[in-house]
Amino acid sequence: MGRLVFLLCLLALPAKAEEVVLGLSRDKVAITATFEGSEVLVFGAVKREAPIPETPLEVVITVAGPSLPVTVRRKDRRFGIWVNTDEVRLEAAPTFYAVATTGPLDEVLSISEDERHRVSIPRAIGPAGAAHMAGDAESFAEALIRIRRGQNAYQLREGSVAFDEQTLFRTAIRLPANLTEGAYPTRIFLTREGRVVAQFETVIDVHKVGLERWLFTLSRERPLVYGLMSLAIAIAAGWGASASFQALRRG
Repeated sequence: MGRLVFLLCLLALPAKAEEVVLGLSRDKVAITATFEGSEVLVFGAVKREAPIPETPLEVVITVAGPSLPVTVRRKDRRFGIWVNTDEVRLEAAPTFYAVATTGPLDEVLSISEDERHRVSIPRAIGPAGAAHMAGDAESFAEALIRIRRGQNAYQLREGSVAFDEQTLFRTAIRLPANLTEGAYPTRIFLTREGRVVAQFETVIDVHKVGLERWLFTLSRERPLVYGLMSLAIAIAAGWGASASFQALRRG
């Protein structure tokens, strides 16, 4: 009897009026020794069970790299030299983070929904740890965002999502060369009047292959061998450069 009541309750729930149907041009990115970055096309459609409402939809897409703790330090000039004076340890910050939208982020997503889903770049960064030494931890997070934006690791691309007939959407996310290996969660939000009405999540797998994978594994599993090999390569390169220089001088 209890199961029957539960099933009847499920049937009584309204079906989702709008859902995301997603596609990716690629869900795996291989990092090789000559890797110079990659571009991933994120595209999809809105599946509906009812006519298109008059109030338009908006689309917000995020791609996040693995999150790692980060210590941000402030330097001040003391007695003629630059020294570290304050520091803040952020519990988690994505190594890569991109936000693409159909319009200005503050118009397509409300503050409360941003806090709930942690969509914007500042919200995606974890809070400062309890052991931080500075009182203005927020300014350190802003500094991290500014630095990583300069490195193209943090991207805010407002208006870069094309949305045709309120049904088909697409955008291209540019992944830089200095990617961290791991899973890159990709989220798509449909919003209306700043409120999230549907969402979907998938993952892009970024991993090293070939020589890059072999060197990475060697450095982790046999650090002594990796260090000796690096030293030998450095010595050989130095000897080769010296021999070439002397040959040029004699010539």
